[in-house]
Amino acid sequence: MYLDVADLRTFYDLPIGRLLRVLIGGQIRTLWPTLEGQTLLGLGYAGPFMRPYLGSAERCIAAMPAQQGAVGWPRETVNAATLVEEARLPFSDAFFDKVIMVHALDHSSHPTDLLEEARRVLAPGGRLIAVVPNRRGLWSQSEISPFGYARPYSRSQLKGLLRSCQFDVVADREALFLPPTKAPFVLRSARTWEGVGRRLWPAFSGLLIAEAEKKVYRGIPAEKGKNPLRVLRPVFIPEGTAIGMKAEYRASDT
Repeated sequence: MYLDVADLRTFYDLPIGRLLRVLIGGQIRTLWPTLEGQTLLGLGYAGPFMRPYLGSAERCIAAMPAQQGAVGWPRETVNAATLVEEARLPFSDAFFDKVIMVHALDHSSHPTDLLEEARRVLAPGGRLIAVVPNRRGLWSQSEISPFGYARPYSRSQLKGLLRSCQFDVVADREALFLPPTKAPFVLRSARTWEGVGRRLWPAFSGLLIAEAEKKVYRGIPAEKGKNPLRVLRPVFIPEGTAIGMKAEYRASDT
């Protein structure tokens, strides 16, 4: 179930929320350093992690599910947020080069439908980033952040879901190795926690981040030397004769 958008905005305005924007956003940018001239769609509450691309991307749109509600984004310039039905996105096929999903798959009651819509609006070969709480991590068990109110995933579950919706997983990252707390001394040492945790216990990160590419199927070429019209050549039946009577007609004709 989706959280209220007002609660999400409030959280990311807090010191802990601003820190998470930096830690999660840093891992996203290792996958997508720039989106120069590309189009980007955010699903869920992805605005805080789309901001670095506002200056370079051709277009950024933050699509917020109706069950969650929507707020204006970004705050300081022309609104680029819209309210959507997650199973019927108001965009044409192959409209976006990239899609980023935060507070989306883990809150949706129909994650498969949401992914299928994301695939539809992605251009051939387009890529998607999904951010979800890790089932093994502490952040999925704590209510200190929105990630504690969501459905957690294991790495295999996340990859299996993406593959079932015709995505190829091409890269993955982890984030949030610090304990889920608002204690200032822990927040100040967050980068140390991240570095140590990534080396020593990567399986226990708070979040899983997966990058996936839209599969594109190619048609099967016709065999050389074959006349394709032979395959489509009809069998003529006399007018007024039912198909089921074809064999009887041929027998009587002989």
